[in-house]
Amino acid sequence: MNHYKELNFDVVAVSDIWKKRREEGAATWKEKMGHDIVACRNNEELYNQKLVDAVFISTADFQHALHTIEAVKAGCDVYVEKPFAETMEDNRAALKAVKATDRIVQVGSQRRSGANYHAANEFIRSGKFGPITMVELTWNVNQPGRWRRPALVEQCKEADTDWKRYLMNRPYEPWDPRKYLEYRLFWPYSSGLAGQWMSHQIDTVHWFSGLQHPRSVVANGGIYMWKDGRRNWDTITAVFDYGPADDLTSGFQVTFGSRMHNGDERPTEIYYSNGGELNLNTNKVSPTGGLTKRFADEMKVQPNLLPETSLTAAEPVVASANTGGDKLTSNHVRNWMECVRSRKQPNAPVEAGYSHSVATIMTNAAVRTGQKATFNEKTQEVMAGGKPFKY
Repeated sequence: MNHYKELNFDVVAVSDIWKKRREEGAATWKEKMGHDIVACRNNEELYNQKLVDAVFISTADFQHALHTIEAVKAGCDVYVEKPFAETMEDNRAALKAVKATDRIVQVGSQRRSGANYHAANEFIRSGKFGPITMVELTWNVNQPGRWRRPALVEQCKEADTDWKRYLMNRPYEPWDPRKYLEYRLFWPYSSGLAGQWMSHQIDTVHWFSGLQHPRSVVANGGIYMWKDGRRNWDTITAVFDYGPADDLTSGFQVTFGSRMHNGDERPTEIYYSNGGELNLNTNKVSPTGGLTKRFADEMKVQPNLLPETSLTAAEPVVASANTGGDKLTSNHVRNWMECVRSRKQPNAPVEAGYSHSVATIMTNAAVRTGQKATFNEKTQEVMAGGKPFKY
């Protein structure tokens, strides 16, 4: 809505397999756009009518990759929410399908359109920060209702939707409106904390470091507080080893911690080097924790302390500045819209989605098997216990 008039976009149709949401969606967009909206019962109906040039995919987590395949095969450009994929089979298939076309695909990793994140990337890649030695990622809330929809669950009836189409390539389970509406709580429809939150933060690690995926992942946690029938954990700590696959003497560690029973929803991303830290909450580089003269002199080495630097001071001028709404999302959607026009690659291309999905699936493997997960470069398979991870 911030950008559509300037860039000459129009919303003309919605596709939803639940009658209630399909009707609500059409009515909402009719009010916004000032004209009728075609309400489609499913994506096949949408694409067969040749109604659209581009689509937003905001469906259940496990469907994103499969819906992306459908969209590019129908000739559409795509803005697809993260996580891009929850299994390597879907991840590989979607990457292959997109690369076989000239379609513009933007993955919803909005940090890639944030000026402070661009400044952080430029600072780290310039060499001024020094080698990354560790990254700490956290995302904590205290929300018993997060991803719950109890009032809506009561309204959702199997007769008003298409359960078989919803399940797509997942194993059959009997109709359950909770798994339809509260899918983020239920594996294999979502990996929960890893797919929802970690995928955003781990994407910056890949972007800033130039590495495509972890070398290994271990994780543990559990459902410690919200015992409401969910399958996905309400608490997780995952530890990643990153670095070149052919050089185990170099690299760094990443930790991701998330809990749903204590926190203020202020995601933290702190990058560490020997000279200090880069903090994406304060948007500052500082010498905090760097090698001081006292301890450097003991070993007859040079002190290493980064100068205080504000990332916002290094913020580049953005021609397509945000014109309202949530800044990161608005910038990211605009970037996609501009690339649909220019046919240039967007800030978060399909490869970024593929990479964050590898990290997410490796975390899933560690969570589900209790073993260290690794990645086989040759087969592009996530491995746990010496064999490919399968849900």
